[in-house]
Amino acid sequence: MAPRELNFITGNKNKLAEVKAILGETVELKTQPLDLVEIQGTVEEVTVDKCKRAADAVGGPVLVEDTCLCFKAMKDLPGPYIKWFMLALGPQDLHKMLDGFEDKSAQAVCTFAYSEGPGHEPIVFQGRTDGKLVPSRGPTVFGWDSTFEYEGKTYAEMDKSEKNKISHRGKALEKLKEWLNAEVA
Repeated sequence: MAPRELNFITGNKNKLAEVKAILGETVELKTQPLDLVEIQGTVEEVTVDKCKRAADAVGGPVLVEDTCLCFKAMKDLPGPYIKWFMLALGPQDLHKMLDGFEDKSAQAVCTFAYSEGPGHEPIVFQGRTDGKLVPSRGPTVFGWDSTFEYEGKTYAEMDKSEKNKISHRGKALEKLKEWLNAEVA
């Protein structure tokens, strides 16, 4: 049975706003910032582990998210570790990581995991968008949006509704919405 209310574990107000905009009235989101340990591994392993830890900490249903940026030239690195590269380099210098490579292609990956609560195996919903890494264009207020280009525009140059239709997060949340709606029916 799908929940009517979810604890979304995030302290990122931009991420929360996007998730609320995409999910709409599908489910009521309560936000809860928790500082969770993140293991090293694939994005799926990181997200599932984070979901289990969050469910234990909250003692109920949770939704967690992990975002990756994978560079083809670097065999999908930095992947789930993009957060640390962004903290060190910022959006203005992130594209320089690919200066020595001809291939600037990148894939944005968003993975959500839902758990009913402690002891329940998380359900994973993932979305991917292919693009390329470019010098920063547009506002630099949300992660690496200003340096990820999809069909000629960076995420930061797009209207929010346009971005939400094609983004990795939008694709993952559409899968979550389908599951929530199927579970209610």
